[in-house]
Amino acid sequence: MDRRQRRTRETIFKAFIGLLSKKHYNQITVNEIIERADIGRATFYAHFETKDFLLKEMCEELFCHIFDSIDEGGEKHRHIFECQAPSSVILHLLQHLQKNDNNILDLLACENNELFLGYFKESLSALIYKQSSVFEGKKPSIVPDDYWYNHIVTTLVETIRWWIGRGVKESPQTIYDYFLAIL
Repeated sequence: MDRRQRRTRETIFKAFIGLLSKKHYNQITVNEIIERADIGRATFYAHFETKDFLLKEMCEELFCHIFDSIDEGGEKHRHIFECQAPSSVILHLLQHLQKNDNNILDLLACENNELFLGYFKESLSALIYKQSSVFEGKKPSIVPDDYWYNHIVTTLVETIRWWIGRGVKESPQTIYDYFLAIL
């Protein structure tokens, strides 16, 4: 993707994120995104097939950002998210959630969030597989690997939902410690 395409994509993301800070996902229209981004309809559709694909890409941006932090050894990295990454990718994710980067908490907490949760779980599964060494020695021998990874992902998602439901009061480190303690 060239710089111009990347900038256009970021403009669309920013418009979408701005709308998410004011409205529920289901109330946002493609037309509103286009108007806020000040782009043409054809430009939007050249980048995203639908609003749902835009949502999926936003989720993928978050996880791509976190995967890059693994590959770059925690050095400063950027996508639509920017930070100095900690050594743990799960802690890194929790830190972005606490900061509510790009209104991601609104997507996780909204009533009709099943679409975003599906994308989130899919990306989270890839992250957990890539970081399987963190969970070494915790898996009971009778449990198949695919069941184990599904359990980890589901437990992490529900831990995050619990944390959000409590108003994100605990630190990311505390939530990370809770999560590891129950596995």
